[in-house]
Amino acid sequence: MCTFSWRTSLAALWLAAFALAQPATAQDAPTIAVAANMSAAMPAIVEAFAQASGRSVKVTYGSSGNFRRQIAQGAPFQLFLSADEEYVEALAKDGHAENAGAVYAVGRLALYVPQGSPVGIDNKLKDLGAAAADGRLKRLALANPELAPYGRAAREALEHAGLWEAVKGKLVLGENVSQAARFLATGEAQAGFLPLALAAGPELKSRGAWATVPESWHAPLRQRMVLIKGAGDTARRFYDFMLGPQARALLRQHGYAAP
Repeated sequence: MCTFSWRTSLAALWLAAFALAQPATAQDAPTIAVAANMSAAMPAIVEAFAQASGRSVKVTYGSSGNFRRQIAQGAPFQLFLSADEEYVEALAKDGHAENAGAVYAVGRLALYVPQGSPVGIDNKLKDLGAAAADGRLKRLALANPELAPYGRAAREALEHAGLWEAVKGKLVLGENVSQAARFLATGEAQAGFLPLALAAGPELKSRGAWATVPESWHAPLRQRMVLIKGAGDTARRFYDFMLGPQARALLRQHGYAAP
């Protein structure tokens, strides 16, 4: 009887210790939702954070619109780095985020043309319009404007240039900017709109040319992040790191402006 009690107590202590250890382990590497346009810059930022703090985070890339919906439905993200402000503000308003968060970067939109394309590159989109009219442009790639802020900015720029109706039937839409970039990398589209960070990033910069679209042609691409309710210590530290000088220097290297 005494032996059974001793073993029972030991098992209970072990189970209690295991239960207490589980949240700490989970917080060691929280999963964070990151807009796909950050895929070129984020690996260097995550590595710098790990070196500075001894901690790590798990990054999931996708469209900001999809992340907004998933977080509202209870997806286990602790931090959300959106490509614009509206999705973060919506989560805060609905009570899913701790507060309204902070702007961590301002992005730029670029017209990208892969090597061998018959479309000429210019930031006023003049040859893009001519190519749509004379048949040289068969497919124009961009992220879905209903899901991705950079896709919405591309539509606004095309509307500003008076080209939206001319190219609407030639669009190939990616769920996010990474998918739009793949359409360009594989030659499925002769031109497309991407974040400057991806157009000038390691995957695409040697495969084509790009020109930044005038900022006045679309709404500012103010990228906001927010802690999700229940976020742990590591996610909070990463949030603070994103606002610090080291992360901002890395963002500048990838074509983002400071907020």
